[in-house]
Formats: sequence, C-alpha cells, structure tokens
Amino acid sequence: MRLDDFDPNDINVGNASSGRGGGGGGGLLLGLLPMIGSRFGCGGIVVALILLAVFGGLGNLGGLVGGGSQVGRTPGGPQTVTELCTQNANAKSACNAFQSAQNTWSAIFARNGGQFQKPGLKFFSGNGQSGCGAAQSAMGPFYCPTDQTIYLDTSFFDELANKFGAQGDFAQNYVIAHEFGHHIQNLLGTSDKVQQIQRSSGEVAGNQASVRLELQADCYAGVWAANNRDRMEAGDLEEGLTAARAIGDDTLQKQSTGRVVPDSFTHGSSAERMRWLQRGLQTGDPAQCDTFSGAI
Repeated sequence: MRLDDFDPNDINVGNASSGRGGGGGGGLLLGLLPMIGSRFGCGGIVVALILLAVFGGLGNLGGLVGGGSQVGRTPGGPQTVTELCTQNANAKSACNAFQSAQNTWSAIFARNGGQFQKPGLKFFSGNGQSGCGAAQSAMGPFYCPTDQTIYLDTSFFDELANKFGAQGDFAQNYVIAHEFGHHIQNLLGTSDKVQQIQRSSGEVAGNQASVRLELQADCYAGVWAANNRDRMEAGDLEEGLTAARAIGDDTLQKQSTGRVVPDSFTHGSSAERMRWLQRGLQTGDPAQCDTFSGAI
C-alpha cells in the first residue's frame, strides 16, 4: 500500500517504554484490570477497556505531546516525533498508517458534522507504561481509552509475519487501522455502551458484546482502506484477509487447545473477522459497520 510519509507536526507520537515517561495510571494498576480484545495469539490487537472497581471512573494520562516536541526521557534515545517514527522500518510503517487513518477519519467526521479528536501513538519495547496501566509486549498493540492512545511494540509486526503468516505492509496497516477503529468507538460512545453491558450482564453476554465491538473495529479498518483505495496495490486485500483469518477466536483456540468454545469468543471467528473487514472495504461507509444490530 502506497502511503504518504507522516507529518511530524500533525501526529501525536511519544515513547511509553519503562523509565521514559508514562504517568497517569502507570504500571501499579491498583484495581485497573485490562480486558484484552482482538488478540493475535500471545500478542495481539487489543482494546484496553479498563475496569476500575466495576467499570468505575478513569483517570487521564498526561504528557501526550505531538509535533516535533521532546517526548523521550532517556538520553541518547529517540526524542522527537521524527526520531521515534524512524527508529526502525516497523515504526515508520506504523506512523504512516496512523497519519493516514487520522486524515481519513478527520475527513469522515467533518463530512458528517462530527467533532473529531486526534488520538496518540506511543511506542514501547518489552515493557512500558500506559494510561491504562502496564504495557507489555505479550499484550500486543492496544488502544487505551483513558488517554486516547494506541500503544505498540513494533516487534509485533515481525511476530505477525513470522508466527501468524500475515506478511506485507497492508497486514501491518490493518493492525493500526483496527486500533484506530477503537478510538472512533471511544469518540462515538460505543465503548462506553459495551462497558455498561459487560458490567450488568453475565460472562457470555459480556463476551458477545466484546465480539461485536471487535468486529466493528475490523469494519472500521475496512472503511479506512476503502477511503484510500487508490493507494492499495495488488495483493493488499489478501494480506488483510490473511491477518483477519489468523486472529479468529476459533483459529487461535484450535491452535492452542485443539477445541473451539464459541461462548468464550471475545473477538469473533475467522470468518466473521474477514467478513466485516470486507464489508467496510466494500462500502467505505461507517454506517454499514453496525455490528450491534442483528446477527453478525
């Protein structure tokens, strides 16, 4: 996929590695329990819908800095947005996709009279701090609604290609676009509604609500791709579908335990994830991503 290079003065990028900032909730958790979603096996796309007591109030992580400002904390390490986004090829890929998603959704909100807020992107290596508590590589990329920030250990892209067989730049872009989809859900209040369902319902109903949330984020990733169709290249769709297939709950359960337990699904089957990604790509319309009405 041919994406323009990021604009360091237009995106909020920081460093979340341990000892390099963080703040807010920090790694102490103190009752903050992340509910993992959209996992890629041991690591995965996740949305950190944080429970404080029983989905209580959430604090805010301060210090989110955009543009070319100094955001690092370790002398000699990446400091500016440009340095952070060019520390390796995976970081640059993430920043380019993040910029593209920001441009796309900002335009969509403007056309529909909505109020768009820019999210942040923070990198970490191994362990870090987020507004939702500890950030660990095993969690995979995730979105924290507390500070409206996507967290990414860029080594995950290597795992995506080598462990899950999802290679190519579009597979990486899909990861970022899915996480950006969770930001859109946060802005629209969808994430709050799912939290309400989960705190008032049993485990099975809560899991089903999580599945619908994740499938909608997949559809939103497709909407982003559809609005950048002129940037897509031959094979991009196949790369995205390969990634979606690899992270289906049924596929992951078969690989790990040899059995499938639908009531435990929190992200959707491989077929569902591919279907909703395709739906977003075919329609380019976020209104067509209503996974909460009817069957999925």
